[in-house]
Parts: sequence; structure tokens; C-alpha cells
Amino acid sequence: MSFIRSTSTNTGTTTMTNGKDLENDITISNPAEDSISDIAFSPQQDFMFSASSWDNKVRIWDVQNGVVQGRAQYEHSAPVLTTRWSGDGTKVASGGCDNVVKLYDVTSGQSQQIGVHQAPVKSLRFVPCGPGNTELIVTGSWDKTIKYWDMRQPQPVSTVMMPERVYSMDNKQQLLIVATAERHICIINLANPQVLFKTVMSPLKWQTRVVSCYNQGDGYAIGSVEGRCALRYIDDVQQKDQGFSFKCHRQASQNRAIGMQSQSIVSTVNTIACHPVYSSFVTGGSDGSFHFWDKDNRHRLKGFPAQSGSISVVNFNRNGTVLAYAISNDWHQGHMGNRPDYPNIIKLHPTTDYEVKGRKKNER
Repeated sequence: MSFIRSTSTNTGTTTMTNGKDLENDITISNPAEDSISDIAFSPQQDFMFSASSWDNKVRIWDVQNGVVQGRAQYEHSAPVLTTRWSGDGTKVASGGCDNVVKLYDVTSGQSQQIGVHQAPVKSLRFVPCGPGNTELIVTGSWDKTIKYWDMRQPQPVSTVMMPERVYSMDNKQQLLIVATAERHICIINLANPQVLFKTVMSPLKWQTRVVSCYNQGDGYAIGSVEGRCALRYIDDVQQKDQGFSFKCHRQASQNRAIGMQSQSIVSTVNTIACHPVYSSFVTGGSDGSFHFWDKDNRHRLKGFPAQSGSISVVNFNRNGTVLAYAISNDWHQGHMGNRPDYPNIIKLHPTTDYEVKGRKKNER
């Protein structure tokens, strides 16, 4: 798992835009009173989604014929860090700095606490577990545990110790990836969810910010604070053949003196989402930009110019025809970066195949 190939994004095969392709994006103004931490779409409807924020709230919207409708909201007692939908699209789960896991029933409009950790809940997912693919909620916390919850019981089905605080978590099919502090990456086969299948170190040198699983459930992408991504595979042979890392969310310094070595302004990779149909993915960073990448052919499909603030989170809808992205404080500068005038905006970008469908060199 240690073989890494490095590639640069300035290979002459990338496509940058001047921002005109974003002019028709739907803007959800004032979607939160503080930083937007997570966005999740319903797996059953194309344009219904939830967003969690640092103002202690989870909000649910529906977009019909280009008109944004607020459907519901519910509250935690502290900032909310994560939100996801159940497989049948009837429930929204969330967790945050009150250490609580909440479940909201979209039909009844009622929310309830279904679990608790000893520290903030950083990430959660609805996952198929065991030989019967029973849907449970798995939560990852800064208390160095993940817990599996049956929505009908107040106590966790099981608790698994992690090597450090959980920073990010994702799953596809029966693959669950948990990224923790100190660059640990924990790999779990959900057929046997209580056991760590493998624990490896991130190949990136600095703090892991986000992980995102491939659709096939055979690997995952890692983003870090150093403006780099690593594409990894579970199988060691496949990793040696196909795994690589690359630089992103970097720009040349504008103020370097003549004769000095070229320097880059490095931005944090805050968020990664894999396209649900194609083998492409999108990254968003503290530089305010987001980019579509072709994993299999190793090049950038399209990049967009910086927005008015950091891209704190991105996510696709269920068929990949819409990308939601949040322009919001990502806390990479700590408390000092949380200006009163910092924007909190969610935008919905209709994607095209040219932006998100991989293509070989002779097709570009």
C-alpha cells in the first residue's frame, strides 16, 4: 500500500472556466446563520436535501421547477457537524458538538435522540451491515470510537475503538473508511462491521481532512490540509498498479521576487464527493474553488474559479445531475477566520456529462 505516483494538475490537459458556467446555478441565500458543515441529498428524490450548520440546526429543502422550498428544520443544542438520509428517504440523521445523534422523521416532522457519544459526533452514515445487509447508523466521534445504532434502540449495537479522533468517514456498498487524527485510515468490511479489516497510514504527510469511497467499494480518495489528494485501493496489487496522489487547490504566489524559487499558495482540501454514476469526483477547498477530476484517466475534467469564501462541503444528488456546494467558513484559520461578514451560501449546480464523465486523452 506504500506505492504512490505523483502527478501534477498543470499537465496541459485541464479545463478551467471563467465562471460563466455557474451563472445559472440556483442560490439558496441565508441557508444558515453560521458555517455550513454538511450537505446530503435524499436517495429517493432528485432535489430534496438537508444541510447541517454551526447554528445548531439541520434544515431540509426541496427544489421544484427551480423554486426552492424550505420543508423543515430541527435543532441540536450545539453546532451540528454531519447529516445523512436513510435509504428509503424517510428519515434524516445528524450529529454534532452536543455529542448527540438525532433522527428526524420527514413524514411526521418529529425528531428524537437515538444515541450519544462522549465527545462531538463528526460524521455519520446509514450503512448495510452483516450478512442480511441490515441498515444501521454508524457514527464517528472525537471520543475515538465508532458506534453502530439500531434506530429502534437507545443503546449502540456495538462500539469499535479507533486509534484516534474520527475526522471523516464514508461508505459505499460494504466498504466503510474511517479517517482519524494522526493520519490513521481504518478499513472495515461491513459484512463483519465490528472488526477492523485493516489499518494503514495516510500516504499524505499532513492532517487528513476528508475521505470519500469509490462507487465500486474497492477504494477511496483522501484529501488533506496540504493541498493534495491520494487515490487508494483496498487490494495491494491494485493499489500498486492504479494508486497515485496529486497536487490540487494550489496556486502560484503572486509576490515572489525575480530569481527566487517558485512557490505555491497551498489550500486545504475540505471536501470530496464521488460521482454516483461515473468514475469521477469533485474536490472543494479553502481557496474557494471546486474541480471535477477523472480518476481513471488521471486528469482534471473542469475547474471553476474561486468563490466569495471557502468551499466547506460538496455533494451530488442521487444520479449526479446536480452538485450542491456550500460557500462558508471552513474553520481552517480557527476562530480568527470566522468574520461576521463571512458568507453562508448553498448553490446547486446542474452538471453536464462534459464536466463529470471521464474521457481518454484522444477524446479531450
